[in-house]
Amino acid sequence: MSNFRYTRSESFPPVVKNLLIINILAFVAQQFFDPQYDMTRKLSLWPVNTSYFEPYQIFTHMFLHAGFMHLLFNMLMLWMIGRVLESYWGSKRFLFFYLVCGLGAAAAHLGVEYIQVNQQIAAGGPVEIGYALGASGAIMGLMAGFAWLFPNTEFMLIFFPVPIKAKYFVPGLMVLDILGAFSPVLDNGVAHFAHLGGALTGFIIVLIWNKTNRRTLY
Repeated sequence: MSNFRYTRSESFPPVVKNLLIINILAFVAQQFFDPQYDMTRKLSLWPVNTSYFEPYQIFTHMFLHAGFMHLLFNMLMLWMIGRVLESYWGSKRFLFFYLVCGLGAAAAHLGVEYIQVNQQIAAGGPVEIGYALGASGAIMGLMAGFAWLFPNTEFMLIFFPVPIKAKYFVPGLMVLDILGAFSPVLDNGVAHFAHLGGALTGFIIVLIWNKTNRRTLY
């Protein structure tokens, strides 16, 4: 028997609201200050075995975006899913979950980039490096947690107007990331391992919380 009780989520609970504001303001700052201060390059996440890496980038890259559509999708998912999770968990637990998922995404991305850069150096050829930015890793963590807690909730996508349950939608996105990560043909400049790292971190945290929580999740 499930002890889960649904509480209607607020339109803008405090952490979701402040994360939205921070991300939007950061994007506006990128547009105004990039030409003079090179803000995006300095605050994005570079491989650890390059001279461009700085420790603070592990945190700051989560609040920058590569373009308006990148920002729009991430903030839409943050609002749709984040407000439900924040209403369910409470603000402190939700903020912890969001940030740790973002850090898990960064760790996965940095680990893969470290190996790839070292392989390029060992091969003696040109070293191709780039930076990562965006809230997508943290958002994938939210989506993974949401799919575990509310698996039968349906998503309606604009480009695919058929309801898809969360328990199918999120694993489907992860499969696409796996294909994109290992297929040169499907490589589109997306940090697929960051997405996978964020999702895996989200799953692990929810599993741990579920084992230590008497409420039965459905």
